[in-house]
Amino acid sequence: MGSHRRLAPSGFDRGSTAAVGLLSVAAALLGAVPAAAAPHDDRRAEVDRLHTEAEQATEAYNKADARTDALREQVTTAQESIARQQERVNTMRDALGSLAGAQYRSGGIDPSLALLLSAEPDDYLDRASVLDRITTRQAGELRQLQRAMRDLAQDRAEAARKLTELEKGRKAVAAHKKTVERKLAKARALLAALPDDERAAYQRGSRSGREDLTALAGAAAPAPASGRAAAAFAAARSALGKPYVWGANGPSGFDCSGLTQWAYAQAGVGIPRTSQAQSGAGQRVSLAEARPGDLVAYRDDASHIGMYAGNGQVIHAPYPGAPVRYDPVGMMPVSSITRV
Repeated sequence: MGSHRRLAPSGFDRGSTAAVGLLSVAAALLGAVPAAAAPHDDRRAEVDRLHTEAEQATEAYNKADARTDALREQVTTAQESIARQQERVNTMRDALGSLAGAQYRSGGIDPSLALLLSAEPDDYLDRASVLDRITTRQAGELRQLQRAMRDLAQDRAEAARKLTELEKGRKAVAAHKKTVERKLAKARALLAALPDDERAAYQRGSRSGREDLTALAGAAAPAPASGRAAAAFAAARSALGKPYVWGANGPSGFDCSGLTQWAYAQAGVGIPRTSQAQSGAGQRVSLAEARPGDLVAYRDDASHIGMYAGNGQVIHAPYPGAPVRYDPVGMMPVSSITRV
């Protein structure tokens, strides 16, 4: 029975062993690369997430701010109307007071008129027994005063309600502003912690790997769909290089919906302040039908918006630290394209 003995490794075996060893080392080294890069990747992803959330909070801020502005105008209008109504009531009271004086001089004041001048008339005319004490003209004047005072009271109550709503709106605006500022401050801190080359690469085109702007200059783009779209597109191009400033709608800085609103305002067209409302401010078209000046909304919640520039590009205000610029239309998921 032959004995079992351990054979010395052949050249092939030795090579295999060495190769396995080298592969193990290589695998370990390769495995270490993602581990080393992961913190930076995580930071870039976190910056993207914070910018997205800040954009959504900015949308809420703009919506609350626009609502507050509208309420402020309504309150101002209501207060002006109340002042006019109060003046009318005072004039009617003065007229009835003159009538009371004339009655007194002619032999005594009518008790019904005396009651009017010393108390509110709301319940007074409901008492049928009083009506036979005053003339038809007096009754008509009393009814007019009664209606005027009732309208005045209702308008005052409505103005008070709107003032309460306005104050709530102001608080909502302040809360959204703090949310945006907090997220943007955190994003800035994360960007500052990246190595210089990675930070520069992120700022050049973190969402898109955009092409150089000169690449677009010689390309033939389709014509805008209308004169107003052409004027708005020209205005948007004039804003290239202007800084992103959240909550701003020009002319020195813009957030995403502020840029598109300002551009259309230069064309004499008013569109809503928020990107969500802008996405519904015209006719929906497909990407294949898009023309310069059309509005391109992004994400399911339409929390970002830009203006189509032709040749698969948009002009938009990307995020803080990135100026108004061209980017590929597919930089983010497109939710709608609107022709104003």
